[in-house]
Amino acid sequence: MKRILEPVTYILAAVYFLVDAVFMAVARPISRWLGRHLEFKRLRAWIRSLPPYPSLALFSVPVIILEPVKPIAAYLAATGQIVSGAVAFIIGELLKLVLVERLFHLTRDKLMRIPAFAWAYGKFAEVRAWLQATEAWRVVRALSRAARDYVAQAKARLVGSFSKLATFRD
Repeated sequence: MKRILEPVTYILAAVYFLVDAVFMAVARPISRWLGRHLEFKRLRAWIRSLPPYPSLALFSVPVIILEPVKPIAAYLAATGQIVSGAVAFIIGELLKLVLVERLFHLTRDKLMRIPAFAWAYGKFAEVRAWLQATEAWRVVRALSRAARDYVAQAKARLVGSFSKLATFRD
């Protein structure tokens, strides 16, 4: 039974990390943009002033509040409300990741002073590195780059078409 469940566990873990990685690819730029454009100096200063364990408690809040969105989204999809489920999942996951990314950025040094957190983060980094070293990850990354390039080219052609149309009208 263990021989059967072990590959399934690895596949499920890989899918989970892959979905998280896809969402992080979207959440990280949003988080950086928020960090550059929204000035919450007093809030940022307060967060940075927290000791390690209160920082961990604050870091945990978005996860605790927004992680239940996944089963709620699954329930919505299972009851035939597929669009509502997908929207709930996407918004909840992006919001969670953006908040976690910002909080981690502000509290990383303090969180790493907590031995259990540093150990868990080290394990997370190992799993992420292992996943990124797999052939499947490289294929997905190559497909992602190809899709991004295709969208950029299509956008450039569309903009070029509109410029020609505007020039033609003048």
